Amino acid sequence: MADRDATTGAGEADASRAETTYEVSLEVDAAIEAEYLAWLRAHIDEICALPGFLGARLHRVEDPAPAAGRFGLCVQYRLRDRAALDDYLREHAPRLRGDGVARFGGRFDASRRILRRLA
Repeated sequence: MADRDATTGAGEADASRAETTYEVSLEVDAAIEAEYLAWLRAHIDEICALPGFLGARLHRVEDPAPAAGRFGLCVQYRLRDRAALDDYLREHAPRLRGDGVARFGGRFDASRRILRRLA
């Protein structure tokens, strides 16, 4: 018998309704650290206010070490389900990503992953 999620009762058959983590890894020029972190904290708050978001955690990346003159961050957003993430990606992500690019141009790099908790 497959294990079930104690919180939602979701099994593998309910994968589209399982809590989803949207992870954004960032590598940022050290020269803009204070400004970038101030902007990022407000950016995270704005995203977490959107429907379907349950919260976020901001981490400093220690290993692997970022390139010289840069620092690493990782934001893990928790969402109700994959549908909430799909709505965010379609309706909000282009504008919110564009804000970071407009403010900081090529002074940071971002990569993204989508994770689904297993039952």
